[in-house]
Amino acid sequence: MKDAVIPQVRVEAELRASLDAVLRPGETLTDFVEVAVRNAVEYRRVQTDFAARCEESLAEYERTGASIPAAKVVAKLESKLAKRRKELGG
Repeated sequence: MKDAVIPQVRVEAELRASLDAVLRPGETLTDFVEVAVRNAVEYRRVQTDFAARCEESLAEYERTGASIPAAKVVAKLESKLAKRRKELGG
């Protein structure tokens, strides 16, 4: 059950027309806005968490001087990517 309202936002007519043009069959403007807001909130949360981890990692490096070589990090990421591609059949 919904118990809060997001304020109305005034936009230019061109933006509203563009929005109306991309709505899927049966999708309402309210549906679109709710999904967009949820996605934006999640994106901001992920950004904030990432920045916090970066700051923690930098502080740890400054405290200890220990780090992982970039080549090792890239190799690990490439391995993960290859594994995922294989799982997806690509």
